[in-house]
Amino acid sequence: MTKPSLPVVQTVGLHKVFKDFWRRPRVSAVQDLNLEIRPGEVFGLLGPNGSGKSTAIKMLLGLLYPTRGRISIFGRPPTDVAIKQRIGYLPEESYLYRFLDAKETLDFYGRLFRQHGQVRRERRDMLLEMVGLQHESSRRIGEYSKGMARRIGLAQALINDPEFLVLDEPTSGLDPIGTRQIKDVIRRLGDMGKTILLSSHLLADVEDVCDRVCILYGGKVQAEGTIKELLAQKDVTQIRADKLRPDTIEEIKSVVERRESKSIEVSVPTGRLENLFLKIVEDAQAAKIETSGAGQAGAIPDFLGAATDDGGAIIQSLIKAADQDVKTEPTPVAAIQEEKPQPSKKVLDELTKPKASLESTDTRADSKPGTAPPDTPSKAVQADQSIIDGLLGDKNRPDNYVPGNQVPDKKDSGNG
Repeated sequence: MTKPSLPVVQTVGLHKVFKDFWRRPRVSAVQDLNLEIRPGEVFGLLGPNGSGKSTAIKMLLGLLYPTRGRISIFGRPPTDVAIKQRIGYLPEESYLYRFLDAKETLDFYGRLFRQHGQVRRERRDMLLEMVGLQHESSRRIGEYSKGMARRIGLAQALINDPEFLVLDEPTSGLDPIGTRQIKDVIRRLGDMGKTILLSSHLLADVEDVCDRVCILYGGKVQAEGTIKELLAQKDVTQIRADKLRPDTIEEIKSVVERRESKSIEVSVPTGRLENLFLKIVEDAQAAKIETSGAGQAGAIPDFLGAATDDGGAIIQSLIKAADQDVKTEPTPVAAIQEEKPQPSKKVLDELTKPKASLESTDTRADSKPGTAPPDTPSKAVQADQSIIDGLLGDKNRPDNYVPGNQVPDKKDSGNG
């Protein structure tokens, strides 16, 4: 018997009251909210403006403190630093740097998780292809339309391969093509095991991708359950079949009226406007009609869903800093000198040999009375040799040795 997994998100009696300047209760944004989001499901949070959706999301992320109640994210409070690397967040408004292009934006967020350069570049390119911005990656974010900004916002929310993804109005500002592509991405991420919290005003989007939904009004839960449970019309029976002959339909009507004393309605089913729109666009793309803007969404990157430790270094360092004060003693100077790598004497001799040879040749050619003999090294050569000896170190030299000077005899290095 397998042990049931703990919920990714759990709230008990969550309540949030905003107060005025005099600390008087002004607005009850959330009241007694009890939520449970299970691993690997796409959970929809619905409600009109002012119903408490954004306030609930900010409390789940640790951006707001609840007035009362309890919140658990991966079994820990939302203020715990250790869970931050496991969460991805796309806010309702994409707060991105306008003067960075798409590649620089994703590279910046990858650096926040201390990802290595090669990892950042690979993930950046795969995410840009996934959201259809690979051909617009050199444009500044400030030049993007709102729909394109939402695409790059989704890419930055996935740069750390999060286990729990919070999406606040992910399809806002997108055209029907972009909306369908983003919905497909969300659905595929859910199939890969990602836990996703989706908040949206577009009910059709939620209906297409969510496993369960919760409808808020006045800060309270009004309905919760699966899409099938909430939308099922239990007092109506629907029969679907291929096109029937008129006499067959009349016979079916007579049978129902005779046995059930009920009349039936026969109509031709209609498709969805979204599907018609997408079919027209796909036909235009097949005809290679040129257009501008974002392209088709690509495949889901391979790194999403894989077990990684990106961002672990920075998270662990913050945890250690909060839990204990690590006191280290300064390393002795002698130990530092011993550990410092010493240059190779052979390499230094090879580097100085041409210079010494050249100076020796010049000394022989220009030797005059009163100058040093040909075999005597010049002062420049002596200076270079003293610097080399200083780099190499000499355990036998006295403490009062100064590079460039003659080494004093040991018998003269006494008190006198």
